[in-house]
Amino acid sequence: MTVVCDGQQTFTAGRAARELELRTGEFELATQLGEVRTVAAGTDGRPGGAGSLGRRRVPAEEIARLRAEPDFPDALRERVRTVSTTEAAALMGIGPGRAVRLTRAGCLGPVRFYVNRFGAVVWLYLAAEVAGFAEREPDLMRGNTPAAMRVMLDSGQDWRARQWRSRRVTQLMGQTDDPWETAAVIAAVLPPEELASVAENPLERSLLRRLRPTMASVITATPAARESFERVLTAEDFDEVLWYRVHLSRCLERARREEPGRVRTPAAASAAARPGQSPSFLNSPSWTTETSSLPSRS
Repeated sequence: MTVVCDGQQTFTAGRAARELELRTGEFELATQLGEVRTVAAGTDGRPGGAGSLGRRRVPAEEIARLRAEPDFPDALRERVRTVSTTEAAALMGIGPGRAVRLTRAGCLGPVRFYVNRFGAVVWLYLAAEVAGFAEREPDLMRGNTPAAMRVMLDSGQDWRARQWRSRRVTQLMGQTDDPWETAAVIAAVLPPEELASVAENPLERSLLRRLRPTMASVITATPAARESFERVLTAEDFDEVLWYRVHLSRCLERARREEPGRVRTPAAASAAARPGQSPSFLNSPSWTTETSSLPSRS
């Protein structure tokens, strides 16, 4: 089905996926990564689906652009191809054990995950990022594990869920300039008690719940799977929780200043999305040779 949004012809996600010859999961990831540009479909009134973070559509010109690329659709599929940890190990030419340690230490950030019936989280990585990392960091592919990494791993740290949350928050913040929707993105990863201590007004918390975006589409067939899924979505470590608390507080200050009446009129239509560059929340441990690090809390 085609619809005109803001003067341009657009397609539903299902129709766009067929036009781009992508499977549902491939298309979903392509939109999250920005490989396929989307626009807001408008407020639909459903919980978690309001405003620019709800249903989205793909402009016809975007489909035409992608279909005109050389090696379509193989090139597009390769850009969104994911691999398991075992497959990533083979791609890097190392053993699965070393690959697990590298991913736990935050060398590679997962882009997707699923939970099996036993509640185990299975992480998936972009094949292109895995290959790029192996090329940039040949010393980590062999030899002894760096001392800082050993200390980190021996203490039980695991950055995989944290990096997934960071990437997903950044993706969602890039889809909206609406101040309350932006706050809802941050609120989505905070534990309930932490959220309540920052957003003390119950009306504000209610609005944030209504605007809560879909963080992940994961089937949870058992209670154990559901518990693991919720654990992935929620920040745990003290410094990560503090980071999101600080940013939620700032987002709420902006929202209260720019749209104070929104809390009193929660059914008001959300502002149209204006995609733009959002601050990066993708954290990396300080021992890596890359320059990325925890954002400043100043």
